[in-house]
Amino acid sequence: MIIGLPRLTIPSRVVALVTVAMLSIAGAMAVPPAEATATVTAVTAAGVENEGADCAVPGLPDAGSLPTVSRLPDPFRKLNGTRISTRSEWRCLREETKRLAERFVYGEKPAKPASVTGTVTRTGITVNVNHNGRSAAFSASISLPSGSGPFPAVVVLGGFGADTAAIRAAGAAVISYDPYAVGREGTPRNNKQGAFYSVYGSSSGTGLLMAWAWGVSRIIDVIEQSDGGVLRADATGVTGCSRFGKGAFVVGAFDQRIALTMPIESGSAGVPIFRGIPGEGAQSLSSAYGEQPWLGDAFGSFTGSPARLPVDTHQMVAMVAPRGLFVMDNPHIANLGPRSASVAALGGAEVYRALGAGDNLTYWSDVQDGSHCANRSEWRTPLQQNIQKFLLRTGNAPGAIRISSRASGSLSEWRDWQTPVLGDPGDTTPPSTPGTPVASGVTATGATLTWAASTDQGGSGLAGYTVHRELGDTDPQLGQSATSSITLTGLTANTRYQVYVRARDGAGNLSGDSPPVTFGTTGGGGDTSPPTAPAGLAASGTTSTGTTLSWTASTDDSGVTGYDILRAPGVSGGTFTQAGTSATTSFGDTGLAPSTTYRYQVRARDAAGNTSPVSNTAEVTTRPGTSTGTCTAVPTVQTQWGTGYVVQPLTVTNTGTSAITGWTVTFTLPAGHTLTGSWNGTTTVSGQAVTVRNAGHNGALAPGAATTGVGFQVSRPNGDTALPSGYTCA
Repeated sequence: MIIGLPRLTIPSRVVALVTVAMLSIAGAMAVPPAEATATVTAVTAAGVENEGADCAVPGLPDAGSLPTVSRLPDPFRKLNGTRISTRSEWRCLREETKRLAERFVYGEKPAKPASVTGTVTRTGITVNVNHNGRSAAFSASISLPSGSGPFPAVVVLGGFGADTAAIRAAGAAVISYDPYAVGREGTPRNNKQGAFYSVYGSSSGTGLLMAWAWGVSRIIDVIEQSDGGVLRADATGVTGCSRFGKGAFVVGAFDQRIALTMPIESGSAGVPIFRGIPGEGAQSLSSAYGEQPWLGDAFGSFTGSPARLPVDTHQMVAMVAPRGLFVMDNPHIANLGPRSASVAALGGAEVYRALGAGDNLTYWSDVQDGSHCANRSEWRTPLQQNIQKFLLRTGNAPGAIRISSRASGSLSEWRDWQTPVLGDPGDTTPPSTPGTPVASGVTATGATLTWAASTDQGGSGLAGYTVHRELGDTDPQLGQSATSSITLTGLTANTRYQVYVRARDGAGNLSGDSPPVTFGTTGGGGDTSPPTAPAGLAASGTTSTGTTLSWTASTDDSGVTGYDILRAPGVSGGTFTQAGTSATTSFGDTGLAPSTTYRYQVRARDAAGNTSPVSNTAEVTTRPGTSTGTCTAVPTVQTQWGTGYVVQPLTVTNTGTSAITGWTVTFTLPAGHTLTGSWNGTTTVSGQAVTVRNAGHNGALAPGAATTGVGFQVSRPNGDTALPSGYTCA
């Protein structure tokens, strides 16, 4: 069951309350918004850059004394070893997390300089900084939406990957910010360049990501000092893709004036948990650390041992709480670490949940287009909903966690801590437990429930009830009521429901679960008894592209009508999705990738639509395939900068007349160019010669078919505009 939590107390900053809604869309693992109360709480930005600046923080540990901890650190544990028990303690625990992240990951973000001045016009912002006798200046351009303003604004780092048209259409201005003016890439760690380092020294241990975040904070300083005629100082968002997604993530985590943080496909050094990157095949930490001085100098001690870090990125997600966070990710490029990113989001969501702001976080990797930094139709609606909710404050859409089955991480594998119930000063006593619900008027799609009322125990008054379906780890909410009865609608016919009720009081405290009531919706003769689980599932006759499954028949009181065959990728993780159906106790699965591992389960169905528990799991590894055709490889340069470029897609097309089950692409890098990452292929490098072989999921191509998810990133000497050549495919 889901543990409900009291409401978040944020005087003067609570701007919208709406009913929690379950979001469930086919094709992804749809996780309900982290429930804290029966409301969605939209939180505006804080009025200061760092609310915890006055907190007393104990001495931080030395790098040499840090233990190896394979699981994610407990985000609720203070440096003194105790766990917080009230929401008011989060402010200073966040400050402890911030100090640890600065010390070991990003480098220090200095407080506001002695003097920050500048201008805001309808076309741009200028920033002038003076501090301890040093000065720097930079600027950013502004593109306004229609209307008279003043407008909320989204700072867009780097100029690519963000859907600026959708941002403006939602009613927000776009501030185009060049991070390289504040912290340049292509510089050595002992001679960093840009406005930040002009003020704090070229040998500063602070990495580029934090320098970029400092620059955005200074832009907000100038907006705050302006007359407010163009931009609103209390409604700023931030976004960016790839390396600029890393930057956007750090900006939002370290400035509490950011109302909405929206990193896109941030990859290693961004959202993905550091501890998960080595096992996922993402860009290695040593590569991310060495490619550019994005991370602080101190992180160099942890590139080969991230389990020694006293923090991880789920805690940076938590640092954004309870403000708006919308993480957009790409499950098609393993180099980006999307599985580790989903774990970071799930871990951080636990803090959002505890703070009563679960619906302020959205993580979305359920997208079809595999191109890096593409504008995706799946993100457009939630993007605009988040802008309306957190910047315009005209919307109330709940957050959602939509994790693609291609890259689904499991938080349970990474934590050994549980989410506490954080109390608030005042009424911390929950209401009494409601009585056992009684079901009546059951139809195919609805039912009426009544129960003995709860009583308030703490003086804040009884506020209502939430009704939940008992369903494994999720327990979705079916509805809420202000009285001790409810009429449920939208239920599924021929389905067994086990339902319980919880009461909540005016302080947001939740009662215990009532005893459950079980009922079955009508339709199909009233049969609500599922078949028995199939047994003895086994595979045989496995080839490079297929396998045959067989199992022992299920039994049912009204007769088994068929079986659903479920398939998941890999030896662990991933989501089981339906691969087919069978009317018998065997099934041939075809179209598989060579040299690839799959897991299978089977469940039975009866005439009333009841489904059985799943069978045992059978694991299959297909045999290696051979290429039997011809192919071409055509590169597309997606983006490039002074010291590097991204080729995405590298389109591989089967130009033959018969299907192929594997391909190999070769090409040559120009002298001085170095491959720094690749995705959706197995890559080897010998000198300047690069070989890319198909991944398990994209080797099989029918005649005329193509795969467009392959890509790679290269670093090069500054100013060298040469590109790879000699592409061949076999």
